[in-house]
This record gives sequence, C-alpha cells and structure tokens, in this order.
Amino acid sequence: MIVTKREHACLVIEHEGSALVVDPGSFTAPFAVENLAAIVVTHEHGDHVTPEHLDRLLADQTVPLFAPAGVAAAHPSYPWQVVEAGDRRTAGPFTLDFSGGQHAVIHRTIPVIDNVGVMVNGALYYPGDSFTVPPRTAEEGPVPVLAVPASAPWLKVAEVMDYVEAVAPLRTFPTHERVNSDAGNAMANARIRLVTEQHGGEFVPLVAGDTLTID
Repeated sequence: MIVTKREHACLVIEHEGSALVVDPGSFTAPFAVENLAAIVVTHEHGDHVTPEHLDRLLADQTVPLFAPAGVAAAHPSYPWQVVEAGDRRTAGPFTLDFSGGQHAVIHRTIPVIDNVGVMVNGALYYPGDSFTVPPRTAEEGPVPVLAVPASAPWLKVAEVMDYVEAVAPLRTFPTHERVNSDAGNAMANARIRLVTEQHGGEFVPLVAGDTLTID
C-alpha cells in the first residue's frame, strides 16, 4: 500500500491497482487519480471537502462516497453512504473501519459537528479533526501508521503529543499542517518526532507529494 500526501489534510492511498482518496479539501491543489475505488470524507469543513474536488475526481464515474451524516446534509447532491463509529465498509481492495463520531471542540460557542476517523486496511489510521484513538485488539498490535494532525484552530501541540503517546503507533507522519508557517511545521514535526521515538516508533516528515510505502 502506498500513501501519497497531498496538501493539508488530503491523502491518496494506492493498493492493488486502485486508489482511495481521503479528504480532498480547499487547501489541496487539484489532482487526478487513476482507478479510483472510493472517496472518504471525515467531516464537512471546506478544508476537507469541496464540490470542485468531488466533481473533478468523480467525472463520469460512480464510486462509493463514505462520510458521516453531517457531510451528507451539507452536500446533499452526492450519493453518500453514511457511516458512523463501528462501521466497516469495503471498496475494491480497501477495507475501511470507522471510529470516533465528533469533531474536536474548537470553542464552546461553535457547534460540534460529525467527524469520523478511518482505519485503512488495518494499517493506516487517519482521525480527521479529532484525537480519536482507534480501537485495537491485542492480536492486532500497535497501529502501524498514524497520520497526525499537526496544526489547527482546535488543537495545541501538547494535545498532539498526548495523542501520539496514547496511540503509540509504529510510524507517524504529519497532516493538517497547511495553516502553519515553515517555522511552525518544523516545531510541530519536532514534537511529533520526539513522542513517536520515545515509544519506539519512526517519524516520517512527509510533505505534499511525498509517498510512504506500508507493507
């Protein structure tokens, strides 16, 4: 399985000749994929989903679109398959396990919206805008790869570090970092690396266009 990081919160995951797109939003430059199997949207915020991205990626084809109820309500013209925590779905070679349920609190005056995290093929977990710890059994072992939100209006770096510590994955890489300056990204990456390595993991400082192979 090969993960390509796009700008900000978007990931393209390729496996067995098919592609899965996660969270194609407004901070992500237009891109194309071949053999699209499905699109996952974790929540309705514009930096995670836009009609422009959806229309371009879908073109004349029909593929499953997975998202929580809030996304389906915000973009009702698309044929969403609504998912929530505990659901498992398949699309081509991808098995998708959803968890969480709510966006992290931004401020007490701002309503909390739906958000799901997604585990892809038991190997890559992406929490959307949350600090959801994915459920794992002892037999499954540690999360192989965690995409870590690095900067957002709803987090501070201490919470990011606590999150990495709670999940204790084998590898991490940063996501949701477009709102940072270069200096801010360097600081966030250093903190994520520190906690990852403290628990015996490896930090991979992916930027847009970089890829990571997951065995």
